Amino acid sequence: MAVADNSSRQSLIPSFLYSPSISSKRLFDFDVPVNTNHGLYHSMFNISKPSSSNNQSRTFMIPAPNEKIEMFSPAYYAACTAGGIFSCGLTHMTVTPLDLVKCNMQIDPSKYKSITSGFGILLKEQGVKGFFRGWVPTLLGYSAQGACKFGFYEFFKKYYSDIAGPEYAAKYKTLIYLAGSASAEVIADIALCPMEAVKVRVQTQPGFARGLADGLPKFIRSEGYVGLYKGLVPLWGRQIPYTMMKFASFETIVVLLYKHAIPTPKEQCSKSLQLGVSFAGGYIAGVFCAIVSHPADNLVSFLNNAQGATAGDAIKKLGLWGLFTRGLPLRIVMIGTLTGAQWGIYDAFKVFVGLPTTGGVSPPPAAKA
Repeated sequence: MAVADNSSRQSLIPSFLYSPSISSKRLFDFDVPVNTNHGLYHSMFNISKPSSSNNQSRTFMIPAPNEKIEMFSPAYYAACTAGGIFSCGLTHMTVTPLDLVKCNMQIDPSKYKSITSGFGILLKEQGVKGFFRGWVPTLLGYSAQGACKFGFYEFFKKYYSDIAGPEYAAKYKTLIYLAGSASAEVIADIALCPMEAVKVRVQTQPGFARGLADGLPKFIRSEGYVGLYKGLVPLWGRQIPYTMMKFASFETIVVLLYKHAIPTPKEQCSKSLQLGVSFAGGYIAGVFCAIVSHPADNLVSFLNNAQGATAGDAIKKLGLWGLFTRGLPLRIVMIGTLTGAQWGIYDAFKVFVGLPTTGGVSPPPAAKA
């Protein structure tokens, strides 16, 4: 990512987001004075004057992997969007059996009393094929959600960082992670909601439909197009805290892993090790995500299963304790694995197209003007 010779065009990208890269071209003219208003960006590269005996060797002190795509270009956001599709769509489809048992435990606890008995009942009543009932709306819905979640997160993270400026972006980086992820999830849930409504109905009402092809028209005939968004507010209530925790805690955990658990700086680690850190950070973040978002998840399942039901009906039937705990152990296992796999797939795709993995760069002290 080349830096323009004109100091007024220097980037305001805060240093903690991504490590710099080196291309084969000359990236910085050391004879051009640096604008002090961009001190954080300057400190990120740790640029120093070369000695007079080595004037021809002008390079950054700490090299990082080359980038085939310019950071924060349209191609960059397109790559992040594609990575989000793969990471969310494939992982959610894979854990369809766990999701199906969880939803049924939430809706009919008297019948589905535990994880093991839930799988046994489904196997007995519906066979092996029953474990993947609703996989098509799951794949399509969460692919659309992943595209918006990851693509818009990268966009809003950069957007809010530019508004804050380098100094405040570094100082309040966690707030930027939270704001960026929340903004992205608002959009992502609008894309997810119709498929989520059909998925829950197909999975929790045997005989309602075989899948998306017959389930979606039947759902619309029953409750209209508006009914597809009946669970949007509870979905926001579940997904926005989940995503805020997912992204902010992941970014923080990855920094801590590189700081305390791995003796080598991130830019010197192999790609396989970096992807392992992404999976580990994602799994730990997923445990927190499951706990924070679980009450709203119970509400979403209840409202999408029962026609005309309200949040009050759900609380009355489930009780506050049940709202927070019913199906939680299974969801922790499911969401932990899911989130770890999502970050692993997402960063693997970024590496594949030549981009750095997410997070792991601690912000340097903000330069004083």
